[in-house]
Amino acid sequence: MEFYNKNVLVCGIARSGISASIMLKKLGANVTIQDLKSEEDIEQIDFLRKNNIKLYIGKNPDNNLIDSMDLMVISPGLPTDLDFVQYALKKIPVISEIELSYLVCKAPIIAITGTNGKTTTTSLIGHILKEYKKTYIAGNIGIPFSEYALNIEKDSIVALELSSFQLENIKSFKPIIAGVLNITEDHLNRHKTMENYIEAKEKIFKNQDENDFLILNYDDLECRKMESKAKSKVIYFSTKEQIKNGAYLKDNYICINNYPFINTDSIKILGEHNMQNVMVSILMCLCYNVPIDIIIKGLKTFKAVEHRIEYVTTKKGVDYYNDSKGTNTDATIKAIKAMKKPTYLIVGGYEKNADFLPMIKEFKDKVKQAVIIGQVRDRMKKDCEKLNFYNYIVKDSFLEAIDYCYENAKSGECVLLSPACASFDMFKDYEERGNIFKQYVKDLKE
Repeated sequence: MEFYNKNVLVCGIARSGISASIMLKKLGANVTIQDLKSEEDIEQIDFLRKNNIKLYIGKNPDNNLIDSMDLMVISPGLPTDLDFVQYALKKIPVISEIELSYLVCKAPIIAITGTNGKTTTTSLIGHILKEYKKTYIAGNIGIPFSEYALNIEKDSIVALELSSFQLENIKSFKPIIAGVLNITEDHLNRHKTMENYIEAKEKIFKNQDENDFLILNYDDLECRKMESKAKSKVIYFSTKEQIKNGAYLKDNYICINNYPFINTDSIKILGEHNMQNVMVSILMCLCYNVPIDIIIKGLKTFKAVEHRIEYVTTKKGVDYYNDSKGTNTDATIKAIKAMKKPTYLIVGGYEKNADFLPMIKEFKDKVKQAVIIGQVRDRMKKDCEKLNFYNYIVKDSFLEAIDYCYENAKSGECVLLSPACASFDMFKDYEERGNIFKQYVKDLKE
């Protein structure tokens, strides 16, 4: 796609939208960036003006503006069912920031999606690959692809974490290796149905061919169904079955093609779900012909991703773990299962219409007390009572919840922040929530 002297509308003044706009300017496009925010609420307004990017703010694009454009690039946070997006789809190409970056990027891409585990897996793959060749880590992990895409060398490699939002508006995006870690209920307030959510995830491999690889979770029925839609070579991983030509877990070993590859005791990240992330990372690196000794070294030296079952500190014999990135029930279930001690669980946050009952069923054996906070607290409380789980308490604020755990948890127990919800009712994002938790806990007096 040619961008020189083209009129491009970028929707969304967040990090990916700004990065995409700057890249488009460097490619010679005439860029307009749009957002509903007022001028006073846009911190980067002077930066955008300095770079000669036109501003269209405080309202949605009208038909006349869209008619004057050659292309629209929409940020992942923008739903595609909005009236102006639907109008644009009938008039001009509408693509995601990921698609735009792919069209510019010269290097091959390894792409990872799934409901949970994306960040850990992408970070681990990047950690291993960096010992092999020049590696860029981008996407949903926090660094927009467009921030790097224009300057990525042909002989390097990109490890890309992708959310369903980022995959919605891809057209030609084609990674040489793709992975779908798992599929559980999430973001239904955006996608409306599970079918729509799964369809968005499946776009990660829709343009692959027989020369490419697709890594799928054999234990996840929705993932297994994807094989019938794939043209690429499918390789499975499992923690429950012995996969003949893939990866599986047996007797504390991760086995690849029936060969014991690495002892799980030598891996620093916790939980069975993380062993799945490790298996995906091994398979992807092997598909890319990374030497085995480099893979094993990377696995042994990798530490937990920030905000993902991250050990914070021990106070009065109580271990504190930050899993602020656990923004859905499946992530929280996995975090609970990873704990090896009686657990005080801080849970709750922004309402995403998730079903809490499967998560609460897991409380019985592991959670000594659930400390419920946030917008969902009344519904979560009722769901606890539906399942006869009464070891809960409701707190009005985040810091009150931490204080309660500090005052009540005994030596030999642990406190886990794993909200199962987004953070937007109290915080800017999960990172702010996790950082506040970590600092507050570290400041607690012994």
